[in-house]
Amino acid sequence: MDKNQTSEKNKPFRLVKYFTFSSLTVIFAGTIALSFFNIHWARTMGLDKSEEYALVLVENLNHQVFLQFIIPVALKYGKIQLRNKEQYVRMDKVVRSTLHSFKVDMVNIYDMNHTISYSFDKSKVGKTDLGGTGYQYAIAGRSTSKLIQNGNFWQILLGLPSKSKIVTFAPLRAEKPLSALSGPVLGVVEIMQDLSEDHQTIFRFQIRVIITSTIVMLVLFLILIFVVKQGEAIIHRRNLERIRLKEKLNQARRLSALGKMAAGISHEIRNPLGIIKSCAELLKKKMAVFDPKSSIPNIIVEESNRLNRIITDFLEYARPKPPNLSGCRIEKILEKNIDYLKSQTESKGYTVLSEFNDNLPKVMVDTDMMYQAFLNLLINAMQSMPSGGTIRIHIFHRAGNIHVHIQDQGEGIPAEQLERIWDPFFTTKDTGTGLGLGLVKNIIESHKGTIDIKNLSGKGIQVAIVLPAIL
Repeated sequence: MDKNQTSEKNKPFRLVKYFTFSSLTVIFAGTIALSFFNIHWARTMGLDKSEEYALVLVENLNHQVFLQFIIPVALKYGKIQLRNKEQYVRMDKVVRSTLHSFKVDMVNIYDMNHTISYSFDKSKVGKTDLGGTGYQYAIAGRSTSKLIQNGNFWQILLGLPSKSKIVTFAPLRAEKPLSALSGPVLGVVEIMQDLSEDHQTIFRFQIRVIITSTIVMLVLFLILIFVVKQGEAIIHRRNLERIRLKEKLNQARRLSALGKMAAGISHEIRNPLGIIKSCAELLKKKMAVFDPKSSIPNIIVEESNRLNRIITDFLEYARPKPPNLSGCRIEKILEKNIDYLKSQTESKGYTVLSEFNDNLPKVMVDTDMMYQAFLNLLINAMQSMPSGGTIRIHIFHRAGNIHVHIQDQGEGIPAEQLERIWDPFFTTKDTGTGLGLGLVKNIIESHKGTIDIKNLSGKGIQVAIVLPAIL
């Protein structure tokens, strides 16, 4: 499978991933926007509540001023004159006692000529035309409120002005006893409330909402990254498995084609090969009489046998037969291999060291096929050490499997060739078909086992075979 095909396979998942990330971003942006809308709604509602609160204060103040100031002063002095110190003190006492414990920063009372007659700030008393349109609406009998915010552009935009006040203008009316109707307008009351603390509270709540949303989105983002990586890992493993299965399928198709071709030509090759071998053996007998020193017949017989072995390996690789399984001990098979090679190992300077326990469990294998596999591996180990050396065989039981390690002291396998050693017809030797390791791999895998070859850190290679044990 090439990169384009892999990319096409991953495309649906990538679309899901991008869609998920985009959705997460949109949700986060929507959450932030929603928090700002909620804050705006909270401020608007708070402003409405402040207006209602101010109107209730004005109504209560109107009632107390009329009962405790206007009527008593009118009866005592005949007219209202706040320039009179005694009247002003009485008014101040009534206003402050009425608004005591309420959050009011400033109170101004205007007369009908738009002049401030009373104020918390005495420096404003006597000043005119400070009420603006709010005063005009109040004189007409209509209460109004407006929000005043101080601060720079960013403070106002973020909802954290340095100062926030709500100013309410309401008519000051004469009250009619035992009547729900209000009397004529006598003046205007201006009440100023400081909302800075309330707005700071709302702003702090807004910050907490944004921080909470950010944390939640961050957690979701981390979870999403974890899920995406897991998904990518799964897809990667599936792609690798798909590639491996495709390679196996292609190899099976090649082997099938090879098998058909081998079946067709093996008979045609072996028949004349048998005749050549027979004639060579007959020639050898005759040459022994006439020319005993001639080696030509021996060469013909030897090469005929070698060609016959090549054809046999080719057929066994191309058309592997199913194993005839039976319970046996793997160490017994290896002992037979060692005994068979004993004459060669002793004459060529090889030492075979075997290490295994006596109580190893049995395995279900075809003894002939397994014997052939181990024989190929031991011969390979010997061929990797032309001048002799030590071959170590270690057999042990672990986790329900029998492990067989065969180590040599040869030069090892170049890293760039290590991945190709299982390919048919690939060999690093001057002679050989390159089918030996392929046959071994087919035999091991037909027994539901695994085989792995790696270079040792020092010198040589290790062949690791794992076979399921009979428990």
